[in-house]
Amino acid sequence: MDAVTLTRQLVDIESITGNEAAVGNYLYGELCRLGYQTKKMPVENDRFNVYATTEENPHPAMVFSTHLDTVPPFIPSSEDAGRIYGRGSCDAKGIIAAQIAAADRLRQQNIHVGLLFVAGEERDSLGAQVANEYAASGQASGCRFLVNGEPTENHMALASKGTLRVEVTATGRMAHSAYPELGESAIDKLIPALTRLRAMPLPTDPEIGPCTLNIGLIEGGRAPNVIPDYAHADLLYRLIGPSDDLRRQIVATAGDQVQVTFPLELPFLRLRTVAGLPTMIAAFTTDIPKLTQWGEPLLLGPGSIHVAHTDGEYIEKQQLAEAIDLYCKIAKQLLG
Repeated sequence: MDAVTLTRQLVDIESITGNEAAVGNYLYGELCRLGYQTKKMPVENDRFNVYATTEENPHPAMVFSTHLDTVPPFIPSSEDAGRIYGRGSCDAKGIIAAQIAAADRLRQQNIHVGLLFVAGEERDSLGAQVANEYAASGQASGCRFLVNGEPTENHMALASKGTLRVEVTATGRMAHSAYPELGESAIDKLIPALTRLRAMPLPTDPEIGPCTLNIGLIEGGRAPNVIPDYAHADLLYRLIGPSDDLRRQIVATAGDQVQVTFPLELPFLRLRTVAGLPTMIAAFTTDIPKLTQWGEPLLLGPGSIHVAHTDGEYIEKQQLAEAIDLYCKIAKQLLG
C-alpha cells in the first residue's frame, strides 16, 4: 500500500460535504480489491459511509475511522519532496490512506481491525450518526476501541474541545431610511447584543485552555435605503466543559431585544491515551461524540490542524509514514 499515491488519488476526487459519493465509490472499489468485506452504509440521497472488515474477523475489536468530506473549495493535489498538497491532504484524506496502510500491515501480522469512513463531518456529523445507529443495531458488535483520525501531528489527544453553535436573531420593521422613526432597525438590535457577547468573560482551564468565541456569519437588511426588519448572526463557542451555565449566560447577556437559539452542541471530551506517545489538546471537534457505540475513543492523525481548511493545506510525507507505524503500535498495544 503506497500511502502517498493513495492520498493524491483521494485528494483529486472532489468530496466537499454533500458530494462524498465519488470518493466513497473509489474507496469501496479499492478496499474490495484489497480483499476486505466492504459495505456501503446509506446516509442520505446518494451519500454513504464505507465500512470494511476482514473475512477472518467481521466483528473487529478495533476500528480506524475518519471522514470522507472536505471543506470548500476543491484544490487538486500536487507534491514536492517532502509534502503532499491539496484540499483534504491532511483533513482527512492522508489519514484515510495511513489508516488503510496500517490496517493492511496489521492484517499481514494476523491482527484484524475495521475501517470506517464517514460522510458529513465538516458540517453536521450525519454520517457518524448513521454509523452509530448501525453499531447500536448489533451490526458492529465487539468493537472496543475507536481510533479516530484528525490532524494532530501524530500526537495523542488528551481531550477535545466541544462545540456550541449559537444563532442570534433580531427582528424589526421596515421603513424608508429617510424616515427612520417610522421603522425599527433589527441591525441596531443585533449589534449591541453581539458587542456584549464579545465582551462576556468565558471560562478557562489550566490544562485545556480557554473557551473561545467566533462570530462566523452576520447577515441582515434589505438595501442601504431601507430600515432593516431582519438581522442574524451565527456564533460558535469552543467548549472546555459542560455548557449549561454558558448557555444561561449567553441568553442573559444577549438581552431581550434578540432571540437566541442553540442548534448544535458537540460536548467536550477527555480521551484515552497510549503510554509512550506525545500528547496534545485538540481545540477542534470531531465525529467522536456521535460514535459512542464504537468503543472507547482515541484521537490521533498525521498533519497539522493549522493548515487544514486553508488554501495551502498539506501533509508531510514523513508524518504520513510515521502515522502508519503509530496506528499499528496502538492496535498491538491495546489488542494485546
